Amino acid sequence: MSKSLDLALTLPTHSIEAYLAAAAGIPVLSAEEERELAIRLRDENDLEAARRLVLSNLRFVAYIARGYRGYGLPEADLIQEGSIGLMKAVKRFNPDMNVRLVSFAVHWIKAEIHEYVLRNWRIVKVATTKAQRKLFFNLRKARVRLGVMNEDEISNIANDLGVTRDNVREMETRLNSRDAAFDPYSNDSDDEVAVTPAAYLSDHRPGPAKELEDNQWQAQNQQQLRDALSQLDARSLDILHSRWLVDKKITLHELADKYGVSAERIRQLEANAIKKLKKAMVN
Repeated sequence: MSKSLDLALTLPTHSIEAYLAAAAGIPVLSAEEERELAIRLRDENDLEAARRLVLSNLRFVAYIARGYRGYGLPEADLIQEGSIGLMKAVKRFNPDMNVRLVSFAVHWIKAEIHEYVLRNWRIVKVATTKAQRKLFFNLRKARVRLGVMNEDEISNIANDLGVTRDNVREMETRLNSRDAAFDPYSNDSDDEVAVTPAAYLSDHRPGPAKELEDNQWQAQNQQQLRDALSQLDARSLDILHSRWLVDKKITLHELADKYGVSAERIRQLEANAIKKLKKAMVN
């Protein structure tokens, strides 16, 4: 193992300059060396070969990551995410395709960096659909060139990227917005406090104490109802169940035929049963 490779493994994580210097000092593999290592990885699962393929292309990851410094995210994190993409590319690389690893790995490196940027650029994820992702990374470049966009420029961008004008306007609004603190800062004035989200997005759900009280009250009522029902005779219980506790309620006349009494008698038994339940629930 060369001194440069040793350095790459032991460089201080707090120094981006040391990392870049170490990456630049790792020798670039020739096409034949790269193919040989890729074959060893594919056929023999040689992890040392995979390690050398990754290390020899770290300078390329750093080069790509520098293109995303304008998003205000730490360069070390961008390089780290890009390195994950490089490792995924190495795992999937086919040496028989007659293409260099660096060309194959571009997609995987950028994909990981894109995911990191989208997750961390704002608190609320700014792009979720495929069209929004395309707009996010391309519209920022267009805005640097165009400044404030007019309708013609919006139309041109929509045509170039294969999205609708509304998609462009929506992403433009998202790019111009800023994250807002939910709670006001302690030194905010009264006017500023009034417009913070905490002022109009209050949580009106009951607190733990109220929720516990409601649950206990409901459990008590259910137990009282079960005790009251257990005191009814079988016929009265069946009448209540048939008249109130099923989807398809049975008529008084149907119950009268079932028990061989008049419909008026069924009505009286029902009324008496309900009266007993009410009394038991009150007590």
